[in-house]
Amino acid sequence: MRGMADPEVDQVVEGYYRKHPELGDSRSLVRSMIRELSQAKQEPQRFMHDAADHDNTWLTAALNVAHASPRWNIEPRLMKRGQDVFANYGLYQASALFFASLPMAYASVDGAAVLARVSDLATHNLTRRVAETGQMLLDVMALRGDRGLEPGTTGYATAIGLRLMHACVRVLILDQRGPDQWPTEEYGSPVNQELLLATLLDFTIVAWEAMARMGVRLDEGDREANLHVWSFIGMLMGVEACRDGPLTLGDAELISSGLTRLLGPSEGGLRLMRALLDEMEEFMPLGWRKLPRSVVRWLFQDAPGLVSRLPELLQVPPAPWWSAPLLASLRAANQDSWFLGPVAPLARRLIRKLGREVIIGYSDRYSNGQAPFRFPDELASRWGIRATPVGRGVRRIRRSVRNSVRRRFKRAQSLGSS
Repeated sequence: MRGMADPEVDQVVEGYYRKHPELGDSRSLVRSMIRELSQAKQEPQRFMHDAADHDNTWLTAALNVAHASPRWNIEPRLMKRGQDVFANYGLYQASALFFASLPMAYASVDGAAVLARVSDLATHNLTRRVAETGQMLLDVMALRGDRGLEPGTTGYATAIGLRLMHACVRVLILDQRGPDQWPTEEYGSPVNQELLLATLLDFTIVAWEAMARMGVRLDEGDREANLHVWSFIGMLMGVEACRDGPLTLGDAELISSGLTRLLGPSEGGLRLMRALLDEMEEFMPLGWRKLPRSVVRWLFQDAPGLVSRLPELLQVPPAPWWSAPLLASLRAANQDSWFLGPVAPLARRLIRKLGREVIIGYSDRYSNGQAPFRFPDELASRWGIRATPVGRGVRRIRRSVRNSVRRRFKRAQSLGSS
């Protein structure tokens, strides 16, 4: 799997790039793809019609490959139940994404190498990909109903678009020469099938375990349905393991136990984790700045094997002293402690607020970009998010005041220590 990529789509995308020197370099290919996919997500039905009937987009040939009839179709009952897991527990899943799934991806040595390199080459922004991942989660999981991933929907366009983007990423990385040449013998193909499968499990197995630590324990039916939806998304994205049918819970558990061998320290992983923490801590209200690092350490505490050492592999800074009793109380409350059980609702409220603060922070930061971060109206209402220019303006003022206070406090500390 490490040596496998996505040969059908790769051939089309690379062929187009080689035949169009006016693009200049592979960065232009990626930027062109981002523009096309942004349009596709905003007008998915029109985009599919144009791609099918005309040759007015360079994505046409690749889309014809990606839109081939699937070998299996999603079961509507499982589709609805699997997406309801996100609808009902979305803020917990957001927290799981930022504080568990992404750190797990960064601790994968070859995965971190891909993420860090493409961020440097394509966008010069290590955390832009974090916002894109959050948007992807909203696109494919936040729309209720059994038709949320049918052709012509935003979720379908997002999944297909990621498959095409991965092909562009491979062209971008493999186009580098000299000291920046990709170490294929060591890591295999960039964004290879092993890495794609590991990423799918980060959104399922890893997220479920993190949610359980937060006090949300999905039953077997919910996990099976959620994995069914993610398997379909994986098939649309070109994940070979999902090509002929959905993964089972037994498949996922067996595969995830084997993928822990990918974990280790790396320069790319350290850079990505440092950038993620810096940004999340900037989003926190006053007095909460060091909470993200504390939650990352808490979620991996007592995990099996090498996974428990993930905060050390990524050099996550030590948690502040005040977080130890707080997180211990959260853990006891979520384990039905007779003494602390009554505070469980407060613990869960804190986790939801934490996820909400981070996702709002990324939404505001990237709301006006080339591929803007967008909330479905229903979800914004459910989560109490004012996704309007006025709401963003108010939050911008609050962040300015908060950052000013922190800068003054830091200067005061520096003067005191000197």
